[in-house]
Amino acid sequence: MRILLTNDDGINAPGLVSLEKIAREISDDIWIVAPEWEQSGSSHSLTLADPLRLREIEDRRFEVSGTPSDSVLLAVRKVMPAMPDLILSGVNRGQNIADDVTYSGTIAAAMEGTALGLKSIALSQVMGIHNEGVRFDVAETHGPGIIRKLIDLQLGPGILVNINFPDCRPDEVAGIEVTRQGKRDQNLLLVDERVDLRGHGYYWLGFKRERGNPPVGTDLRAVFDKRISVTPLHMNLTQIEAMEALRLALDTK
Repeated sequence: MRILLTNDDGINAPGLVSLEKIAREISDDIWIVAPEWEQSGSSHSLTLADPLRLREIEDRRFEVSGTPSDSVLLAVRKVMPAMPDLILSGVNRGQNIADDVTYSGTIAAAMEGTALGLKSIALSQVMGIHNEGVRFDVAETHGPGIIRKLIDLQLGPGILVNINFPDCRPDEVAGIEVTRQGKRDQNLLLVDERVDLRGHGYYWLGFKRERGNPPVGTDLRAVFDKRISVTPLHMNLTQIEAMEALRLALDTK
C-alpha cells in the first residue's frame, strides 16, 4: 500500500514524526510531502499568485513552499510515481473539531485528496482540555488500529474521515466514538490587541481554553469524555433542506 503523508504544521513538526510511525506500522511504501513552514489556519487554500518551490530533503521526503493543499497536489501530480492508496494528514498539534474543520489546513489536505478521488484521513491530537502541552503517544498507540479498520471501508465519493485523539494517556482512552461535527462557542475566539516595541499596534487571534458542555454525540463531547472522535465529513456543503425555502422566497421552480 502506497501512503502519502502531509500536514499543516510543517515538514519539521513533531506530529509528522508521529504520523510516520503510525504509517510504517501499515506499510513500507511511505511518501512525505509537506509545507516547509507552519500553515495552521490556511484552510483549503491554493497558492495561485506566486510560484511554488519543491525541495527533496531525502528519499521520498519533500518540502513545499506552499499550503497543505498545494502539497497534496504536487505530491500526486509531480512527485509520486503512481497515485497513493491512502492520504494521511497530521498528526496536528491541537484539535480539529467543531468549527475548526473550516479553518484547518490539516482537514484541507484530506479534502484535497478526497477531491482527487483518494481515500483521505485527517488526524489531530487534542491539547489543553485535560492536560497542558501536547503528547502524541495516544495517536501513536491507537492510530494504526483505527486506520487499518478504515482502509477498505467504502464511504462513497466526497467523504473524508476526521480523527481526534483525546489529551490523556493511551491507557486512559475511554473508547472510540463515531461523532457528528459540533458547534464551538464563538465567544471563545479572542482578538488580542497588543503593541510592539516600536509602539505599533497589532492583533493576535486565538481561542480561550475553556471547557463547555457540548451535546452528546458531537466531536467536542467525545474528546471531553476522553474518547477518540471519528467524524465523516462531506465535501458537498449544500444544505438540501434550505433549497425549497429559497425557491419559495425567490419565486423559482
